[in-house]
Amino acid sequence: MKRLLAGLVAVAGLALSIGAQAAEPVRIGFSLAQTGLFAAAAPSQLNAYELWRDQVNAAGGLDVAGELRMIEFVMYDDRSDPSEAVRIYEKLITEDQVDLLLAPWGTPHHFAVAGVVEKHGFPLVGNSAASVQLRDINPGNIWFPTSAIPDRMAEELVAMMQSQGVTSVALIANQLPFSLEIKQFLVPALEAAGIAIVVNDEYPPDIQDMTAMLSGIQTAAPDAIVALSYPSDSVLYMNQAREVGVNAPFHFVLVGPTIDFFAGMFGPSLDGIVTIGHWSPYKTEWARAKPFFDAYVAKYQTTPDYLDSALAYMSCEILQQAVAVAGLDHDRLREVIALDTFDTINGPVKFDGVSNATTPTSFLQFQGGEAHLVWPESIATAPYQPKEAWPQ
Repeated sequence: MKRLLAGLVAVAGLALSIGAQAAEPVRIGFSLAQTGLFAAAAPSQLNAYELWRDQVNAAGGLDVAGELRMIEFVMYDDRSDPSEAVRIYEKLITEDQVDLLLAPWGTPHHFAVAGVVEKHGFPLVGNSAASVQLRDINPGNIWFPTSAIPDRMAEELVAMMQSQGVTSVALIANQLPFSLEIKQFLVPALEAAGIAIVVNDEYPPDIQDMTAMLSGIQTAAPDAIVALSYPSDSVLYMNQAREVGVNAPFHFVLVGPTIDFFAGMFGPSLDGIVTIGHWSPYKTEWARAKPFFDAYVAKYQTTPDYLDSALAYMSCEILQQAVAVAGLDHDRLREVIALDTFDTINGPVKFDGVSNATTPTSFLQFQGGEAHLVWPESIATAPYQPKEAWPQ
């Protein structure tokens, strides 16, 4: 009898094991700018996605309302083209019939796919994008974990410049939606603060030469330079600003400096640059921050992008925690994402409409090769330091 019972227990255990192994994977779809204008930013986002997937799978799978299931990615290259991202997300939802979605890279692509997820009622936690326009429309199926919303960024950037005694600024902007939206709020904020705008230029996304603009900045000799740039033109700006010898004590470059290849390209020249970002592994109060940083470095032998890698991973954390509660039902997922508070590498995140309502709008500065939070002072990991002249 004991042998019979033991055999039945063993058979039952085997059946449960086979059943668990046989559970269908959760298929998660997304597109990335693996080629084209924004391709330089893709690895920082994809690495974060893959790190999260591998960690979850190694722990037994994604908790889908109590059932553990492996994660499988369905990924396409959108070639840095927002219209291609629209086609891909339609395909992911209607043909591939994925269970969940992750976000593409950049504000233009988020704008483009927002209509797709709204049409299909398919929840999407965004990451590498921010928009006042989308926030004000308040669609019900997309959320932004970033606190770098253009109107809030403009307000905080001006406050930071005022704290450093800035009286004049040179402003140049890439003619892409995120840059222009920041500029839309930054110009009146500067004027209201009495900070003179001595240069105010825009340039196309595929610009090849900035020397004329930079020569104008050098002549104007402002206290601050604000380059509302994207990765490729941020590289161009940094190279040509050094060549021309454009200097200012306050030096802001929008998107790009936190991507790992920047440190390799520019070394000590990056020190003193202020940039967009609200995450740091040095913020000890955020218990998940340093483990993420260490795991990323161990897997990829490079540091994560303090902006996009962090945001991509945060979006996965939020989705994971929501799925644990709601499963894969889109209506229930939408409710949980909209109402719950999530534990992330950037601390707690709760949404107010589409926006992160808990994380302060912040800025990073490179100091000694490390990116530290320097504004606002309430969450700073290091004090701000005026930028010195470019090293020779």
